Amino acid sequence: MSTPRPARPSGWVLGHVAGAPVVLAPSWLVAVVVLTAVFAPTVQRFTGLERGLTYVVAAVFVVLLFGSVLVHELAHGLVARARGQQPHAFVLTLMGGHTTFGGAAPTPATAALVAAVGPAANLVLAGGFLVAWLVAADGTVLAALLWAGAVANGFVGAFNLVPGLPLDGGRVLEAAVWAVTGDRHRGAVAAGWVGRAVAVGVLVVALAVPLLEGSRPSLVTVAWSALLGAVLWSGASAAVRGARTGRAVDALSVRAVGRPAVTVGARASLAQARAAAHAAGVEEVVVVAPDGRAAAYVDPDAAARVPDALADATTVGAVSSPIAVGAEVDGTLTGEALLAALSTATAHGPVVAAVVEGRVVALVRTADVLAALRG
Repeated sequence: MSTPRPARPSGWVLGHVAGAPVVLAPSWLVAVVVLTAVFAPTVQRFTGLERGLTYVVAAVFVVLLFGSVLVHELAHGLVARARGQQPHAFVLTLMGGHTTFGGAAPTPATAALVAAVGPAANLVLAGGFLVAWLVAADGTVLAALLWAGAVANGFVGAFNLVPGLPLDGGRVLEAAVWAVTGDRHRGAVAAGWVGRAVAVGVLVVALAVPLLEGSRPSLVTVAWSALLGAVLWSGASAAVRGARTGRAVDALSVRAVGRPAVTVGARASLAQARAAAHAAGVEEVVVVAPDGRAAAYVDPDAAARVPDALADATTVGAVSSPIAVGAEVDGTLTGEALLAALSTATAHGPVVAAVVEGRVVALVRTADVLAALRG
């Protein structure tokens, strides 16, 4: 699976490939122990080895399996880098692995190619293991490992091509819908819903196949299927939510989230501020310093408590809240650029002045931005 995630995950760094670290997450150790215990009985049945040796062979197979997963992820990263998308980290985890990127793919073609090359690498490995198994001596430990490698890589490659997020096939479906509609987010929503169906289907198959064959479902199989289904459902749901948020981010603008404002000088009275706001047809009033910087804004609640009879004698400074230095954004920005600028500006305060050509045109409040993103 591959996802755009900017944060580097925690774990042990094994090295670097294509400018990105190869990280072994702590949960990987849990996977090795559990999978070794699960595969050991199968190894004993196929090889007839002593109990202790079966665990050694099973552990070797698990390590080889994760080696195949790493090849899968490296294929994602190397092709992505060749297409101008820098990988951020290659991570091996409890559920296999993932490749993180610093940003999303720039085009549908790149997204589809980067997604498809991972499963393709597994299918190539499956073919290589199968050829080696055909020439290996039957009944040997090596032959058992080669056969297991062929089956495991074939399954991983084929399963990852299922067209539902967060699987690689879901990325291909997302890219296809994106290419047809011109809307990346619509592709993610479509592939996310298919991914939810796949998540449910994994558990249904684990229960239905044994029952149709007249046997009882294996507790281990059902447990792993439920865990895998939960991971797939979580990833698919995150993709749907992310697409909706992404669409909201694309629509972000000062016109959408800002409150138009008029400016007055620091010596202005509240009556003058009210008159200026009324004339401009706005509710927000920004107090500017002599150098033109937004220094404060009139607090509507505080201003409302001042009776009209005292408005001429009350300065705007008496009913204003300060705007911190740096709490300012370019009012012409939109989308991700505006969101990034607001993220920096709101670190200084929850109310930000939007400026166009040196003039304050609106106030942007953190609560309004969050509401727009949720909406």
